[in-house]
Amino acid sequence: MVMHPGEPHDAGVAGRLNWLRAGVLGANDGILSTAGLVVGVAGATTSTGAILTAGVAGLVAGAVSMALGEYVSVSSQRDAERALLAKERRELAEFPEQELAELVELYEEKGLSTATARQVALELTAKDAFAAHADVELHLDPDELTNPWQAAAASAVAFTAGSLLPLTAILLPPPPVRVAVAFAVVIAALTGTGYLSARLGGARPGRAVLRLVLGGTAGLAVTYGIGALVGTAVG
Repeated sequence: MVMHPGEPHDAGVAGRLNWLRAGVLGANDGILSTAGLVVGVAGATTSTGAILTAGVAGLVAGAVSMALGEYVSVSSQRDAERALLAKERRELAEFPEQELAELVELYEEKGLSTATARQVALELTAKDAFAAHADVELHLDPDELTNPWQAAAASAVAFTAGSLLPLTAILLPPPPVRVAVAFAVVIAALTGTGYLSARLGGARPGRAVLRLVLGGTAGLAVTYGIGALVGTAVG
């Protein structure tokens, strides 16, 4: 078979791309949520301490929330996958002939002739019947189920990395220009994450970047305006 450059024919490559895409999206969440928080506070006050406190609190809360949500989600998915695999093991032990016939039918549905499908099913069953059924019937690899702890850690790290950009951008410059600098840094970061996520997903980056930048800019403007109104009302 001819392999074309850049095509991920290996399942491990596809899995790594999914992880990278999830990491980019997690970083993007960190950028947007933390930027909105610190810019909103900066609209209400010039106090560096208040902005730092809000930013760090938002970073920690967001990272914990992302990690917990990812852990629960992946754990539920993993439990469901394990239940399906256990059911398949029982069926193979109790009804081997029926399972073989089912495997033949699955290969026929993929376009193989009955004779070829049966030969393939027999050879794969002789080698590892469970692996064959897990792959063709369940589309699962029993040895590569997603680890919820890894998913949670990756989500927290990605969110934290994204959050540090707007937090640093608004704390380092002097008060008169800190909001403008934060806006510029956030827009640049959103441009980068939008382009990367679009490329990973095989989409055209132009529209994805434009949507993300316009949405992010609008969100920052709204939070800054609300912060300024609240700061004026309280003051």
